[in-house]
Amino acid sequence: MHRFVFFSIFFGLIFLNCEKGHLLTIAVGGAPNELDYWEKLIREFEERTGIKVKLIRQPTDTDQRRQSLIIPLKAKKPDPDVFLMDIAWLGGFAASGWLQALDDYVKRDTFDLTKFFKPVVTSVDIYEGALVALPVYIDCGLLYYRKDLLEKYGCPVPRTWEELLQVATLIQKKERTRNPRFYGFVWQGAQYEGLVCNFLEFITSAGGGLFDSLGNINLCSKTNIHALTFMKDLIHKYKISPPNTYTEMKEEEVRISFQNGDALFERNWPYAWKLHESNDSPVKGKIGVTLLPAFKTGKTASALGGWHIGISAYSDNKEQAWQLVKFILSYESQKRLAIDLGWNPGREDVYEDPELKHNLPHINVLKESFNHAVARPNVPYYTRLSQILQIYVNAAISGRMGPEEALKKAEEKMREIIHTYE
Repeated sequence: MHRFVFFSIFFGLIFLNCEKGHLLTIAVGGAPNELDYWEKLIREFEERTGIKVKLIRQPTDTDQRRQSLIIPLKAKKPDPDVFLMDIAWLGGFAASGWLQALDDYVKRDTFDLTKFFKPVVTSVDIYEGALVALPVYIDCGLLYYRKDLLEKYGCPVPRTWEELLQVATLIQKKERTRNPRFYGFVWQGAQYEGLVCNFLEFITSAGGGLFDSLGNINLCSKTNIHALTFMKDLIHKYKISPPNTYTEMKEEEVRISFQNGDALFERNWPYAWKLHESNDSPVKGKIGVTLLPAFKTGKTASALGGWHIGISAYSDNKEQAWQLVKFILSYESQKRLAIDLGWNPGREDVYEDPELKHNLPHINVLKESFNHAVARPNVPYYTRLSQILQIYVNAAISGRMGPEEALKKAEEKMREIIHTYE
């Protein structure tokens, strides 16, 4: 009897340990080709470490991905152990206590944080003094332009918004004789998160911002009003941006317009480059990429985006989870994600890789943009602040409300939300 109990416990422990190896899970979303690639990457990790990993496939839609993580985290479920997070979620996830602090792992393994973009880690991945995530993929706003048309009309690549306006007005007028649908500048103005990113870039490049130096909300400043007025005037006064900017223009609508040859300048994320350079693209070989312009009194700014990796505070497999995180953030994995998927590495040192420079000729522009990146507020109530900004900034650029009135009302609403969390 005792021998039976002993062997039952012995084999039971073996079974649990085997099962434990199968319980390491990572949640990743995206397009089908991205998920297939993650399967391949994870199989390689398994072969190297002997650790079994299950990939939890999430939807492509960002909101659905967020919700599919919130449900198990709220319930304090052990799975997923590891997951990717949109940059805008981090503050809320960290404030909820859902993210495992990584400081002890980093210190123990002498994991070199200096290999990552310091402004990104500092502004996004550290919450209340603790390191809770690290960047896998970094995004930022860029200015795409038709280099063939700039050369044709003898115009320079603009460094300021004022220069962009001048060049776009000139070339739009000339190109309209052959293409009535041609516009000087297309950007994201529909009422969604992308509009907030564009708004942040405009106000920051004018010397403004959402908060003052003391951290107090300061939305209705003269600088911000000037920048928002300029955004509105691009559509209604100067007419170099299409009327559907504030109703329809999101990333893909903007990309398609530019890629079809219907625009001179385009504000978009780095993902658009590969599509613009595809074999069936009408603008293949005709485009350039540069930093977003600044106002004469300001400096360039790019809204920071991307996906960060973290470990669940409720994971029952944290040690192996950390091993997977390290593998995904390794130089080799980051380089492969860049070359094979077009993902911009979270590691700064990868940008000096000769093969990467060959595959991504605008890599130096990306690197410089990340060092000029402006992060959205890393606060648990950011989603609510964003919803307010989306409504009132869109009202201003559509002409339904004056820029000053819109910002004043938005500031009042945002103050109410902030006060409920104080």
